Amino acid sequence: MITSSYPWWWLALPVLLLPIWWHRQKRQRLDATPLATARFLPAAAPEQLRVWQWRDRLLLLVRCLLLISLIAWLAATVLPWRGDTVLVDAGADQAWATRQIADAGMSDARRIDLPPDALAWLRKNERDWRADARLLIVAREGQIGMTARAPQFGHAVELRVQAASVAPAAPAVQHQVVLSATSEREPAWRSLFAAFGQAGDGAQRYALATAPVAATELIVCDTPGLAPPPGWRAPHWWLRAGSDKDWPELAKATTITINGITLRYADSPRGRLWTSTAFPPRDAQTARALYQTWRLLAAAPAPAYPAPSHKFSTAAAAAVADASPAHWIAWLLLALFLLERSLTHARRA
Repeated sequence: MITSSYPWWWLALPVLLLPIWWHRQKRQRLDATPLATARFLPAAAPEQLRVWQWRDRLLLLVRCLLLISLIAWLAATVLPWRGDTVLVDAGADQAWATRQIADAGMSDARRIDLPPDALAWLRKNERDWRADARLLIVAREGQIGMTARAPQFGHAVELRVQAASVAPAAPAVQHQVVLSATSEREPAWRSLFAAFGQAGDGAQRYALATAPVAATELIVCDTPGLAPPPGWRAPHWWLRAGSDKDWPELAKATTITINGITLRYADSPRGRLWTSTAFPPRDAQTARALYQTWRLLAAAPAPAYPAPSHKFSTAAAAAVADASPAHWIAWLLLALFLLERSLTHARRA
């Protein structure tokens, strides 16, 4: 199996058209028969015609295979060209970064911007560095995520992390909610979102409105027999139980149960529709379960564990397994070249 270390070499495949074009044309000189009256005609140079036909098909096949083998060899062959390199986080303090680079003895090393997911990027592109190259990563705390198992590299890689300063407490996140409910059930909904705002140390706030705006995240529609305006849109809708007649999309709803709360949901052009018999909760225990369920459904992925300053271990086995050139392609290339030269010489003989 051939693994392309530099797959962009395969873009050179159209070069195969050159030998095909060359072998399709043949120059044929017109036969000239001298006539006695030719001396009375103006002199003219001999003419040649291009006759399109297949010529030397075996030689053409060998030349095409030779070009394909050359492209495959270039795509599979790794040519390390990078030396000592420093990956610098653009947001890090420049004075601190300069001191760290000088302390590591890499002031003359080439510097490149820190790519996203730097460790994975470095592991993927490590073949580009020469065997004796060293790499240094200088970044702010939290910019490099550490995996469960520290990666191993085939080069000397060192990570230096700038300690983060104490950040001020983040402001409370405000969620825009539209409430459309009957007068009998509206107080229950308002009490629910007031309790939501008090939960979680008050880090989440819920602002209730009567009409959606661009930032609206949720629309509560608890008005039986009264459809909301057609222009209302939101990522999520909470509908009272028994709304299947007003919302045909709920006919194919999916049912899930979390924390004892049974929810049905379906997607629609207006947003994702949610309905449950727990809307609105009738007691504090149900309200708490609904809050935990909704936070679980809306939870963002946990951030990666921030990597501390670290010198990664060097292992020869950590080199990319497919980074060495395919030697058999080189031998095939040599054999095809010798065969092509032999056929060309035999044709001229």
